[in-house]
Amino acid sequence: MECRILFLPSGLETSVAPGSNLLETARGAGLAVASACGADGICGRCGLEIVEGEDTLEPPSEREVRVRERNRIDPNLRLSCMLTVEGNLVVTAPYW
Repeated sequence: MECRILFLPSGLETSVAPGSNLLETARGAGLAVASACGADGICGRCGLEIVEGEDTLEPPSEREVRVRERNRIDPNLRLSCMLTVEGNLVVTAPYW
């Protein structure tokens, strides 16, 4: 079953297979997502806010928490390079 991802405020919606990476999904939909580390989970720039569907995601790993703290990333943002889509989501970014 496909997972639906709605990107706000653009209203752009896409469907992906469960297990897809959120960063790659957003970029595949044509949305710019910042990343200086090549999606290696180091820079913390790919933070997206999960508006709906947080309960379908794994909780933040210790590594994600450390990267967010080290890079002073808003704790409400999740690092999209570290997220695997397993259900429907509504997401936004502070720079879209």
